Amino acid sequence: MRHPYVWLVCRLAARSEGVVDTRPISERRADDARELPSPAEDGLLVVDHELAVPGGTIRVRTYRPATSVLLPAHVLLHGGGFWSGSIANVDPLARLYARRANCVVASVDYRLAPEHPWPAGVEDGYAALQWVVAQADELKVDVTRVSVGGVSVGGGMAAVIAMMARDRGGPKLIFQLLEIPVTDLTASRPSMTTYATGYLCTRAALVEGYEFYVPDPAQRTDPYASPLLAPDLSGLPPAMVLTCQYDPLRDEGEALAARLTEAGSPTRLVRAKGHVHSSTYSSKLRSARRYRELTADALRSAYALV
Repeated sequence: MRHPYVWLVCRLAARSEGVVDTRPISERRADDARELPSPAEDGLLVVDHELAVPGGTIRVRTYRPATSVLLPAHVLLHGGGFWSGSIANVDPLARLYARRANCVVASVDYRLAPEHPWPAGVEDGYAALQWVVAQADELKVDVTRVSVGGVSVGGGMAAVIAMMARDRGGPKLIFQLLEIPVTDLTASRPSMTTYATGYLCTRAALVEGYEFYVPDPAQRTDPYASPLLAPDLSGLPPAMVLTCQYDPLRDEGEALAARLTEAGSPTRLVRAKGHVHSSTYSSKLRSARRYRELTADALRSAYALV
């Protein structure tokens, strides 16, 4: 059963599900890109860096606890359907992970579709991972304890980045934290139909983003677009996969967790009971806070094992 507050939000959102938003992409993005006030008292050193990538530049925001010792690092990819979102959306999560897992968080403002279609965004994420390791002395990062993760489309991109690191000879990762991830751009899993409407995140909205990100349907089965469809998932780091009970993405996230386990990567699957896509990031729900603390503690535990 859905949480009463989640149910109310879904009911309100359902009223506009059938309304097509015809505004330009730039206007639609503006609704999701507002910088929220950040807590000045959390004691973190927050710095924006500009990183050159083929064809442009991206921003990487680092969060570091106030210490001079070497710390592990977590590369974080935001959500937003491939065409929207920014590091502002995951600022509270980045701060929580930096504090609770005692690590440097590198949040990646990758380039968005449709202006920058696949594989630009995921290549930006991989470039950011390489940059973190290359700048380890400046960032005071322990290169033996580096992880990657993300939320929604960012979770799927993180899974791809882990494969890129395996296939391209590094950097070495010790953990992947895949939160409510997009892993199959064919949108063919049963939950995509079961929860297509009425659960805040709709199948139609997801597919719109897939079409922006990978315009050619034939390319959506590429492993670097749909990690669940990769023929080989061996040699990847341990993982934690978070899914939500009432989420069109639930089945593909859980299928990826099963395949990672079968391929030899120790993987913990957590299904957030009563939650819909992204409701685990709500500031209004105690259960949501528990799931965020759970993922943060998974990072901390992974770093402690090295």
